[in-house]
Amino acid sequence: MGDIVLTTPVIRALYQQLNAKIDFLTKSQHVTLLSNNTYINKIFSLENDVNTLQYNKYDYVVDLQNNLRSWKIRAKMNTKSFVFNKKSFKRYLLIYFGIDLLKNHVVDRYFETIAKLNVINDNKGLDFNVSSSIKLDFDSNQTYITWCLGGTHHPKKLSGDQITQVVSKLKVPVVLIGGDNDLEIAEHVLYNTKSKLVYNFCGKLSIQESSYLIKKSKMLLTNDTGMMHIGSALKMPIISFWGCTKPSLGFSPYKTDSSSIQIISKKSASPCSKHGKHCKFGKNGCIKEIDPQEIYRAILCLLK
Repeated sequence: MGDIVLTTPVIRALYQQLNAKIDFLTKSQHVTLLSNNTYINKIFSLENDVNTLQYNKYDYVVDLQNNLRSWKIRAKMNTKSFVFNKKSFKRYLLIYFGIDLLKNHVVDRYFETIAKLNVINDNKGLDFNVSSSIKLDFDSNQTYITWCLGGTHHPKKLSGDQITQVVSKLKVPVVLIGGDNDLEIAEHVLYNTKSKLVYNFCGKLSIQESSYLIKKSKMLLTNDTGMMHIGSALKMPIISFWGCTKPSLGFSPYKTDSSSIQIISKKSASPCSKHGKHCKFGKNGCIKEIDPQEIYRAILCLLK
């Protein structure tokens, strides 16, 4: 999900600077992420539409995925292509030897892909449009905090105990969002805080509804996950948590509110793995080493 949102500055730049007509290909479950993007002409899904693309007369293909599947699609289309350089060797050096040669954010690397088209980054950040028709059984006009519990892999997630220790001290409402896989953590927090100020929406909301709660809140607390990038697009103050993955991989909140804070596990300066699936220091992930008191202090700083 996050990878899709991170492509939006490129979409906007191609549209505005080249007056380009842009079609976008992605997985069917990600189509809604771009459904309100006014810079896109048409969205195609990998599952249903990929075989029809070769019959469209495109001038260029921009491949920001660069994997075996995207290579096969490009081969079928036989159109001049610009392909993202993943810089896999530099990433390998960072993860296994702590040598950081990546330096820049993945969005800036995306723009390197289309440099020959003379398209430049306008530095306006990510795009994500929240529907104005969202209605939820929650008073979103009050001051509250949104806490996203999600993460692609368990080692990327804060524990229920860490979150409970923070939430128990707060005097403002906290909304918990995430998927079905985050219900166990959410229920742990609810049971152990016994606070009437904690609201559990995990597994109950669409991406649009979750984004609405983020947009209306005072701040977003989040692991390294797709909702973090939606929060960036909405220019939210973000407190992000990092363990097995690190901002040095190039996927930190991009051009979000300047008050945002990154809380990084001190266990290691370098990432443990590419996507946070594996941790060098134990199966639970070094993100569990983050002190809840540090999180609490960061929240108080942004609440001022």
